Amino acid sequence: MADEHPQDPIRVGFHFDVLCPWAYQSSKWIREVRESLPLEIDWRFFSLEEINREEGKKHPWEREWSYGWGMMRVAAKLRRESMEDCERFYEATGRALHEDGRKPHRPEVAEEICAEIGLDPAVVAAAIEDTTTHDDVRADHTAVVARGGFGVPTLVLEGDRHVYGPVVAPAPTGQDALDLWDLTVAYSRFPYLYELKTPKSDEDMAHIAEVFRPYLEARDWESKERPAR
Repeated sequence: MADEHPQDPIRVGFHFDVLCPWAYQSSKWIREVRESLPLEIDWRFFSLEEINREEGKKHPWEREWSYGWGMMRVAAKLRRESMEDCERFYEATGRALHEDGRKPHRPEVAEEICAEIGLDPAVVAAAIEDTTTHDDVRADHTAVVARGGFGVPTLVLEGDRHVYGPVVAPAPTGQDALDLWDLTVAYSRFPYLYELKTPKSDEDMAHIAEVFRPYLEARDWESKERPAR
């Protein structure tokens, strides 16, 4: 696979929540694909906190800072000026949480990470102060949920085709990454194909737990998952 690809840039929407370890692995994969193919990635938001919110609890936009939502507000502030800076912030905070076991969901740590990658740490406070950043995150989230979205990663491919996944850990590299891209694009071309899924054995669950160990140790929340539609 991946022997022939179009040379015109391919635009891909990538919905993420910094909190999601699966989305982080897929973000590493799609950046690897972009090293070989002319991809343009639109980084878009999705809130696990909102989709899994219990009735009676506050919406994340009703809080001054809410773990994943807060980090996406910073990314939204950056995205207004530069999609590249939005991506850099997501890559750095994702790496901090999912590989280094740090806590970028705490504002002071998010500020440290901004400084480390050459962004102004003041953007964190600015994003908190600017309540319209709630609107940016909410708009992306609402749009994908309206299309049946229930989690991340969710890709938006040619023809506005929404695909949940790929769900893979660790992220493939090299030719494997390109082969998975070809598979994902081929999957997206079948409008009434809704799911292909590999059952997880006990060995698979142990593997996943090891890959996600930094995240599991760094999180300050209890993970919940809304059943897929």
